[in-house]
Amino acid sequence: MKPLTIGSRIKTEDYGIGVIINVRANFYDVVFHNHGADTLYFDEEFEIIEAASAPKDVVSFQQIEETLTNILEKWNGQTETVDLADRWKNGTLILKPADDNLSVKEMPIETFFHKIVMMRDKLRVLEQKVNASDLDDSAKVDCQQYITRCYGSMTSFNVLFKDKKDHFSTK
Repeated sequence: MKPLTIGSRIKTEDYGIGVIINVRANFYDVVFHNHGADTLYFDEEFEIIEAASAPKDVVSFQQIEETLTNILEKWNGQTETVDLADRWKNGTLILKPADDNLSVKEMPIETFFHKIVMMRDKLRVLEQKVNASDLDDSAKVDCQQYITRCYGSMTSFNVLFKDKKDHFSTK
């Protein structure tokens, strides 16, 4: 049997009537009227109520979600890719407490780096929001000084960045 297309209506014994919202390699994403979203494998039993014809320009919900995520990242000031310095790639961050009775904490350096980059990006967004806010000039200056101090505190992490242009800076 040829796979059904998006928009096809089906009925299963367990979930009742549903509409196919996405077609994947070996299963459908289906929204059932009385059950919500679920997956249904091609070889599962179901009745075809109405097989929709395939439109010429089909866009899956996954593609829409990826596009929307990209747009949101762009408008939240997180559009650039930031690279970890080569010497740290595949490394491990090890935090060893002074007390030998406590356990050592390890994490991939990439995970830690991602958190640092996200903090930098959020500081940039905060800075933009402060500048665009209705705060009086005095309050804006106070907020900017705190943000600048945060950048200053974060400069010790600049060693992780591959490119100098990505560093924390108090300028």
